[in-house]
Amino acid sequence: MSQMHQVTPGSPWPTCPSCAEPLESGDLFCGACGYDLSAVHAQQEDHPTVAISPGAASPAADPAPASPASPASPAPPGAPVEWPEAREVDSADVPAPVHLPSDLAGTDSADAELPAAARPLGAEHTPGSERPPGADHSVPPLPDAPPMPDVPPMPGVPPAPQAPAAPGPDPAPDPAAAAAAAAAAAANGLGDFDEPSTPSRGTPDPRTATPTPTPPAGTKLCVACRAGRVDRDGYCERCGHAQPRERDHMEQELDAVAAVSDRGLRHHRNEDAFAVSATALPDGSPAVVAVVCDGVSSATRPDEASVAAAQAANESLLAALPREVHPQQAMHDAIIAASEAVNSLAEQGGPAAEHDHHQNAPACTIVASVVAGGLLVVGWVGDSRAYWIPADRSIPAARLTEDDSWAAQMVAAGLMNEAEAYADERAHAITGWLGADAYELEPHTASFKPDRPGVVVVCTDGLWNYAEGVEEMSAAVPADAGSRPLHSAQVLVGHALDGGGHDNVTVAVLPFPVASPGAGSA
Repeated sequence: MSQMHQVTPGSPWPTCPSCAEPLESGDLFCGACGYDLSAVHAQQEDHPTVAISPGAASPAADPAPASPASPASPAPPGAPVEWPEAREVDSADVPAPVHLPSDLAGTDSADAELPAAARPLGAEHTPGSERPPGADHSVPPLPDAPPMPDVPPMPGVPPAPQAPAAPGPDPAPDPAAAAAAAAAAAANGLGDFDEPSTPSRGTPDPRTATPTPTPPAGTKLCVACRAGRVDRDGYCERCGHAQPRERDHMEQELDAVAAVSDRGLRHHRNEDAFAVSATALPDGSPAVVAVVCDGVSSATRPDEASVAAAQAANESLLAALPREVHPQQAMHDAIIAASEAVNSLAEQGGPAAEHDHHQNAPACTIVASVVAGGLLVVGWVGDSRAYWIPADRSIPAARLTEDDSWAAQMVAAGLMNEAEAYADERAHAITGWLGADAYELEPHTASFKPDRPGVVVVCTDGLWNYAEGVEEMSAAVPADAGSRPLHSAQVLVGHALDGGGHDNVTVAVLPFPVASPGAGSA
């Protein structure tokens, strides 16, 4: 059986002010929520200050006679609100709404009638809804609530944090500190409106960061980040960027000869090689040498084959020319020496050759030129070429070599003209090369004695593929090639790269006759 809670006569609250739980006699704390009843003031009686009845005047207003047209009279204070009665239910047994917007007229903050745009939907002005003129529409202020007494803190409960104090006025600036700050800003090059830049997150402040120590002499740094060291595999240890190989682009210039080699735009490595040098004949006249080799991509280690052939041919020529050997014979012997150097690569073998006996031996083509004693000597095996470009461009240029290729054989046999042969997909299939699996080595040599100045252009097919005809090659060579051989070689390599750069490109330019009497090798 439930028991009703009795409230003591002096109890200020019949129910808990926090959870509305009924209280018993002598309760100091709510039995349901633990609310402290000793800190609660006695409940005050409710004295409404304004009647809510529509059209009622404020009790603080001065008495004024009611308008004769007003059918409603003010309700006494504390009287219940006389809401409109609900209409009867309709045929669907649904009660009609208790009150519509049109039942009570609205007024604005000055007790004036609302404009039509702001009036509730369906509300219309009805006579007598206005308040009496001259009535005081102000509402008396509510009495201030009595201050809450200090409540002692409960044991075990931390005190509530205090609100921060309101910020006071800023202290007056110190003139001495402001002058010191201005002097420091001027010393750092900052203007009146400048601020020191803040380094981005993760980036050390250059003003406080420790400077990077200078790497030891001879250390190869990354071309991308310019800070990391390059490992033995050719990659940066800091950013991982692959470094350009030394042979990707090479240039060399002597007094009377220059050469440029480039990897091109499609190949992953440069398989071409060159060697340029100068020496003296027994009579003291200068001799200039240029050797260009093109590795056969279908063979193994073509890059090694081209380097070995170029170095061997150059060394053979430098050894033979000062010993009164005829330049054309010296050229023949140099090609034989280059062939032996490439053959030795196959005899040395390598890790790949030990596991695959079906791989081709290293192979390459070669073309070389010697300018000495008023003679122009060329030698070649394969499809690398040499061109004669006279300084007077009104005189026709000439190609000094014949390709060892399928297209050249078709033209020599009269089976095709040159245009038809080189349009065939088999045109660049070579029929002669340096290597252990070559059919039979037949070095080609030729000797010329030009009667006017000009230049000799020695190149691989990476260039002449973009200037195949003699007229095209002559047009590509700069007019000042005789005095600027390195610039001319650079222009010709750029011509091939602009055309597509599908192959490695190597060009050597030799002026004729030799302008410099100096001797020496490089």
